Amino acid sequence: MKDYLLISIGVLISIFNFKLFLSPTDVAPGGIAGIGIILNELTGIPEGTSMFLVQIPLLALGYLAFGRRRFLEKALFISVTYSFGVDLFNLVFPDLMVTEDLFLTVLFGGVLGGIGSGLIFRGRASFPGTSLVSRWLQFKTGIPTSQTYLIVDGGIIIVLGAMFGWERAMYAVVMLFIWGMATDYILEGPSVVRTILIVTDKPAVVGEALVEKLKMGVTTWKGQGMFSQQQHSVLYCVVNRPEVGDVKEIVRQNDPQAFLVIGNAHQASGGRIRPQIAVSGGESTASQN
Repeated sequence: MKDYLLISIGVLISIFNFKLFLSPTDVAPGGIAGIGIILNELTGIPEGTSMFLVQIPLLALGYLAFGRRRFLEKALFISVTYSFGVDLFNLVFPDLMVTEDLFLTVLFGGVLGGIGSGLIFRGRASFPGTSLVSRWLQFKTGIPTSQTYLIVDGGIIIVLGAMFGWERAMYAVVMLFIWGMATDYILEGPSVVRTILIVTDKPAVVGEALVEKLKMGVTTWKGQGMFSQQQHSVLYCVVNRPEVGDVKEIVRQNDPQAFLVIGNAHQASGGRIRPQIAVSGGESTASQN
């Protein structure tokens, strides 16, 4: 039920996005939405119906190639609700348009589209669209998935450009980029914590200073430099972003020769947790086993 709730919200957002931003401006980042716009322009068939007709063979391809009943159930649910939701929206609000500005269309359309796709992915499903063709091509040819996506969606964008103008095609490429970033954000969340890796010859001094002053857990293990062949200690901890400066200062004061690496992490859980509220980017936690 949780999966279908996420999927339903994602589909609803995608329907609004298509009607408010993609369809009125004929800008779409490839995919099934682009095909629906193209077929509607060529045949006059409603966009939602056009997308559903295209998705039928894609559903068959996905089932035959990947053969999962759960995939088919969710994909069919998405296909029916999205396609006929678009047509119903067109009937109720035939002339609805938020803006004619292509830049705003690309920006908000990409963000909303990414949010919708991200929620559907979090529901452990995906649109039965060109992604299935891309995965099938990768399976049959061995071409990397990133390249098959580029081939399939790039071809659709080229057709859109030929029909509606190359300026719109270039905007579609920008929207595709924003769409992907928004999808990743929904899937992974904001980067709210930092991982710290410290290579030092004074592990006790540095580690105890970090524990005492920042009240956090620190893990240590032994390492060996491949060039010098000398033994060193490696300290590892996870902190909130505002604490990075404190860590750097503590390490500098206790071992100026230490090697310090700071990385990004999207989430930390388990171990010793110290919640930090109202940190830039929202609530975050730092933890260490």
